[in-house]
Amino acid sequence: MITDLKTLCVGADASLLEVIALMDRSRLGIALVVDEEGLLEGTITDGDIRRSMLARIPLEESARQLLDRKASTPYARPVTAPWDADPQSHLDLLQKHRILHLPLLDERGRVKGLVTQDDFLPDPVPVKAVVMAGGEGKRLSPLTQETPKPLLPVGDRPLLEIILRQLKGAGIRQVQVATWHQSDKIANYFKDGKEFGMELSYITEERPLGTAGGLRRLETPQQTTLVMNGDILTQMDFRSMLVYHREHQADMTVAVRRYELKVPYGVVKCQDHQVVGISEKPMIDLFVNAGIYLLEPAAYRFIPDAERFDMTDLIQHLVEAGRPVVSFPIR
Repeated sequence: MITDLKTLCVGADASLLEVIALMDRSRLGIALVVDEEGLLEGTITDGDIRRSMLARIPLEESARQLLDRKASTPYARPVTAPWDADPQSHLDLLQKHRILHLPLLDERGRVKGLVTQDDFLPDPVPVKAVVMAGGEGKRLSPLTQETPKPLLPVGDRPLLEIILRQLKGAGIRQVQVATWHQSDKIANYFKDGKEFGMELSYITEERPLGTAGGLRRLETPQQTTLVMNGDILTQMDFRSMLVYHREHQADMTVAVRRYELKVPYGVVKCQDHQVVGISEKPMIDLFVNAGIYLLEPAAYRFIPDAERFDMTDLIQHLVEAGRPVVSFPIR
């Protein structure tokens, strides 16, 4: 149970930036919005913040405004429990509602603390991971002529070692590494992963099959799979991504990041031959693929066997089939 209210609570007038700062300090993925007397007004989760980012809501907006926006959504009313109830009842509520956090209140509705699934259950990210590490790294030539890109050092460690240690820190122990270019060097360095406290295995492609094609060489998993490119440095919270993925009951979740591009010209708007307007040097605001994905077993049947197939192809196939694909923004 967490009882330090300074790490849990924020006033309704606080900005979303302040809410994010509180979440960064607590590493809990939730902020409890309270009034002057400590009465719970609502909760803001990591998922709420990311949905706000996708909706391009300014981070200067207040917590109260976000709660007002949530009022008509399935996430409006938080599940709570009496702070002095039996711990087993707390666990029962967490499991029944498939939630990570349970605010604890006194008889007046004032916040007294918080319990999480971590208080009861170990290894909060029960997924396997696949790291795509088969590329030639041509854009980094000549550095990659003798060394595969995943083994290039960042500081005093190879890039792939940093990724594996982050996965281990998130509770992920089983990782498969898809290789092609200089695959023997990668396997010889990491071996079976025991030195890193993990179980590593390798998928060696005879020819490059793209960022998704190699997945068909695996036995179709029975649980959610985290798939990421082997050249990514990130501090994102993999558990938050999994919670978001399950909240939206997605077949696939795609990590995205915001990308702004300033067009250095006046953009002319046309309808047929008619000029209907002009925008001088506009800023284009986009979300781009960040190379990190969560896949459900159902998504694997959309990957063709022994053909080159990229993650972008898989996304398009799932969308065209009407399957749920959601985006998870990272900052």
